[in-house]
Amino acid sequence: MDRQQVYAEKLNRYVTAMRNEKPDRVPIRPFAAEFTAKYAGYDCQQVTHDYNNAFAAARKTALDFDWDAAVGNMVYVWTGLTQAIGLRYYGIPGIDVDPNTGFQYIEPPENEAFMREDEYDALIDDPVAFLYNVWLPRVSRDVVPIGRPSTYRNNLSFVKGGMAMLNYFMAFGTQGQLFRNEVGTVGAISGIFKAPFDIIADKLRGYIGLMNDIVTQPDKVLAACVALMPHLLAVALSGADPEKYVPIGFWMHRGCVPFISYQHFETMYWATLKPIIQEIWAQGHQVLFYAEGNWTPHLETFCELPERSIVFHCDQTDIQAARKILGNRFCISGGIPNYLLAYGTPQEVSDYTKKVIDTLGPDGGYIMDASAIIQNDAKVENVRAMTDTTREYGVYGGRPSTKPPVPPGQDNQPQQFVQYHPHKKPGVCIPWAEKRKEIPEIKGDEKLVARVWEENEALAYTYIWHCLLSF
Repeated sequence: MDRQQVYAEKLNRYVTAMRNEKPDRVPIRPFAAEFTAKYAGYDCQQVTHDYNNAFAAARKTALDFDWDAAVGNMVYVWTGLTQAIGLRYYGIPGIDVDPNTGFQYIEPPENEAFMREDEYDALIDDPVAFLYNVWLPRVSRDVVPIGRPSTYRNNLSFVKGGMAMLNYFMAFGTQGQLFRNEVGTVGAISGIFKAPFDIIADKLRGYIGLMNDIVTQPDKVLAACVALMPHLLAVALSGADPEKYVPIGFWMHRGCVPFISYQHFETMYWATLKPIIQEIWAQGHQVLFYAEGNWTPHLETFCELPERSIVFHCDQTDIQAARKILGNRFCISGGIPNYLLAYGTPQEVSDYTKKVIDTLGPDGGYIMDASAIIQNDAKVENVRAMTDTTREYGVYGGRPSTKPPVPPGQDNQPQQFVQYHPHKKPGVCIPWAEKRKEIPEIKGDEKLVARVWEENEALAYTYIWHCLLSF
């Protein structure tokens, strides 16, 4: 069987399950990160600091295990890029931590948060300007704050960072083609999204700072989340699958009980998340809710979303509750504990895999995966046991299909759920209307000039938002 036929069958199997329907068998989609390094003979430094090694490790692992879908590089933070930008919040394997330890995110102390408690108004007024003028000089060792003399390293950080990011993102296109043509495995996700509340907690105020703010200045926190909404939506859609097969990846961090109360979940986290998901679905794209931690208390709330609009991934969420509450509306993935892959035996993994399939996938609408991203503590024989058991036990019957899956369709015609600033649309840093005031006269085609201006502006916009979301 040629790779194209293998790929077509896997795509049909994967997308059919994500539409909450029954394929020929349970698709296998492990989110394997540093595990791929271990399997392919690399250490963590080699795959984190050289993305070509990470790409090669991902291809070898997906091919040898014959997975239906995988991520082209789940070790997504390329530390060569973070060094080029000068980002100070990563512990880099081989530099800051042991070469066999995955990269670490270093959250600053409360009194050194990257956004101060009295800076909400600046963020709300213009998130893009705030990120460039205030946030980036604080998170980068090389970027000079506004008002201070520029430096050689300041100038280099933008050139190196921008060129490196473009180089890295373009390499994903080649990786996707190699996944399809040489490996026969589907790229599991396309695009990145995070909730406005999580962005403030992760990269701006820090968790402790934000917890103080939701008590002392809740109106400012909510207004900041609202201001971030159109930008996070724009970034998510800019990387979405144009064929609308695979979902946008949504990494869920600090919005659940017990990190915040039910009240704050409803009034801040969910109030500014739900409209974005509705608008993404209205444009025909699913979102993968990669629900890190335990989101059991919020399962009923997720049912407010349109059917099939999300794929819900179980980490510590109760799988029985997930199946009972979400199973009729959404596909579910995950559920195999990472501790079992690290410390269990192949037989224990096999037995647990059958239990999860019986619970989450008796009628379809389930995708096999570990509970959380698989790192290099997982045993190769245990990941193989999860894979082989699923392929043998998770069979529904019928022949695999190579028919292209039908895009999900929309419950609504495309419509606007997210509020936009009247003068500062997402996608650019300096709008053409502002630039136009600097040009006394345009003798030729102004539409051409405006289009190219904003296309180049989009590159600068992409740079700062991916610094915030991705790296």
